[in-house]
Amino acid sequence: MKSIVWLGDSRKRIAEFPDKARSRAGFELWAVQQGGEPSDWKPMPSIGAGVREIRVHAGGEFRVIYVARFDEAVYVLHAFEKKSPRTSRTDITLGGNRYRALLNERNRR
Repeated sequence: MKSIVWLGDSRKRIAEFPDKARSRAGFELWAVQQGGEPSDWKPMPSIGAGVREIRVHAGGEFRVIYVARFDEAVYVLHAFEKKSPRTSRTDITLGGNRYRALLNERNRR
């Protein structure tokens, strides 16, 4: 089972989700840790190669952006409540910045 690495404030943001959404997000991330796929997801190539968005429908719309293509861990880049049909540019930019920082860190190793 892969470990989860929380980047930035992603863990804090999921902790602030309502109970049902937080529980569902946790279950979906557990499935990814096991090598499976979440029940509802979409690729996020605008953020980076291999980045996906878990879609949580639980008393609102919540999203968890992660990358699991590396052997050592599932990296959670960002988590947020979605309030409009399109993912905001701010959320995409934040996820992209964290993804690029992750790649830079991995390249320095």
